[in-house]
Amino acid sequence: MSEYGKFGPLIGAIDEGTSSARFIIFKANSSEVVAYHQKELEQIFPQEGWVEQDPNAILEVVTTCIQKAVESLVSLGGSAKDIIAVGVTNQRETTIVWDRSTGKPLHNAIVWLDMRTSSTIDKLLDTVPNKTRNKNYLKPLCGLPLSPYFSAVKLRWLSDNVDAIKNAMKKGTCCFGTVDTWIIWNLTGGPNDGKHVTDVTNASRTMMMNIENLDWDPLLLKFFEVPKSVLPEIKSSSEAALVGQMCLQKGQAKATYGTGCFVLYNTGDIRVNSGRGLLTTVAYQLGSKSQPHYALEGSVAVAGAALGWLRDNIGLLESAKDSQGLAEKATENGSVVFVPAFSGLYAPYWRQDARGVICGISEDTNSNHIVKAALEAVCFQVRDILDAMNEDCGITDNIYPMMSVHLEVDGGMTSNALVMQMQADLIGINVIKAGFTESTALGAALCAYWGVEPSKQGSPIPMTSGTTYTSLITDDERDMRYKQWKMAVDRSLGWEQN
Repeated sequence: MSEYGKFGPLIGAIDEGTSSARFIIFKANSSEVVAYHQKELEQIFPQEGWVEQDPNAILEVVTTCIQKAVESLVSLGGSAKDIIAVGVTNQRETTIVWDRSTGKPLHNAIVWLDMRTSSTIDKLLDTVPNKTRNKNYLKPLCGLPLSPYFSAVKLRWLSDNVDAIKNAMKKGTCCFGTVDTWIIWNLTGGPNDGKHVTDVTNASRTMMMNIENLDWDPLLLKFFEVPKSVLPEIKSSSEAALVGQMCLQKGQAKATYGTGCFVLYNTGDIRVNSGRGLLTTVAYQLGSKSQPHYALEGSVAVAGAALGWLRDNIGLLESAKDSQGLAEKATENGSVVFVPAFSGLYAPYWRQDARGVICGISEDTNSNHIVKAALEAVCFQVRDILDAMNEDCGITDNIYPMMSVHLEVDGGMTSNALVMQMQADLIGINVIKAGFTESTALGAALCAYWGVEPSKQGSPIPMTSGTTYTSLITDDERDMRYKQWKMAVDRSLGWEQN
């Protein structure tokens, strides 16, 4: 007789994103969902360019999702005792600092989108040797350029500007972590010997981990003036969406479309040091003694967030779900191009001084054209990143052969068929939407399962076939639209300093 209940062994996945969190219970080594609960997360905007979240609210939402999903499981005849492991996936660069003796946050979480640290970047650039102010000075060590995006810069701002954090660092009671660390520390005891840990993929986004030996680097800690005592222990893990899409082999790639958009290309055990504005990051390390696999990544700050702006700030949408219907009414987009650089441009540009622009407006332009241009902007930015990946890999033509001539996609925006068709049109290769929508959570669940069942590591699992989108436009039309996008990007640069 099986030691498990009616569903067999189960795996839980905490998926903590920027705008919501969810807890999903899967059958072990399967994409089959048994129970699920999701809840929205509130963002706080204290000043222009500042984005925060309440760490206690994050924790409350996560624990509520766990409780509700388990209640649903029990109502179906299952048992919480059958959950043999839990994985965590999260918004990565978001930074939380708390007191290890009290468990209380010392400041709100600074979200990855936040731009307050631009002045900190200027100070740090002044310390680069030979007065070169080279933003790629640390890239050989950590794989990342100096940018407000990454956690070390946020932590430096907090230590410079928040007295409670300065004092806690002096007393040795200060804890730093990305959101995974905060959740795990609290769920494993908090002030009562909670586990202060992170994984290699989150640590690789802090600018403090050596990308080769996968440990905190003394030179990086000295540069950012961060005491090692505040840092969590680094464990093995994975970029959840890459694993959830089963992109475990060199040459496979995926894009996740959410609040932002994140494109990852698996480079295997080779660290490709980008010269085209991409990030060298850890894709996964499945076990502490296993060889890490690396990835090139391009990050887009504003994807689904542009629809939130159109809804909340401009009033062109009642709901993000309306965007497809409205955009489809703009049968010809003409030359309208929207660059949503609300907090600068991320990969491959890394321009903090960029700001949003809408170009190509004529007397025939209406709100539908603006909505369509906002959707199209996401696709253009993915094209920017794929072109940079090609160049970094020494490939000059634009059909992305290193990706086996297709791009795997997942995330909330993939439910918009128009966006997926525009993406295929603008990159000229097939776009394959995952048949399973919760790829990120599935990746976290698989890694958790493989941690307790190493013999199953990397084994294929049954997956529902997805939808394939094929380009419907000519090369000339694709090149013309992309040229207009590049012109609009040029016009977005330099606005902040002026």
